[in-house]
Amino acid sequence: MSKQELEVIGLAEACCPGLLDAPLGEEQAAELAKVFKALGDPIRLRLLSMIASRQGGEVCVCDLTPAFDLSQPTISHHLKLLRQAGLIDCERRGTWVYYWLLPEMTDRLAGILTRPGSPPAQSLDEPAGAAS
Repeated sequence: MSKQELEVIGLAEACCPGLLDAPLGEEQAAELAKVFKALGDPIRLRLLSMIASRQGGEVCVCDLTPAFDLSQPTISHHLKLLRQAGLIDCERRGTWVYYWLLPEMTDRLAGILTRPGSPPAQSLDEPAGAAS
């Protein structure tokens, strides 16, 4: 990926250095803490995964709610926190709200957490040390 492409998605070194490149500034740390806090809940992680993996790139809240033993207002609250963290966005269409992933933020997180020259990330389903 070219430096220009990295700049477009907010991963250029000058803008968003990785954790091993330079210490985080106060503002960047505060912004990232909101994102990690949003990701720090199993319900929100599942919601994000369901949205991100959906064929077609978006999902109706009516398809998300039945997957959980939670009330619709509670699901809406979790989705609101993911939106506020910049991980997803939504649009109301009639009665229903549709959600989609904002890959810019997940790409930014990946760039910040990736060590320079590190091999591709291992799946959480693979045992440590397993060959790809």
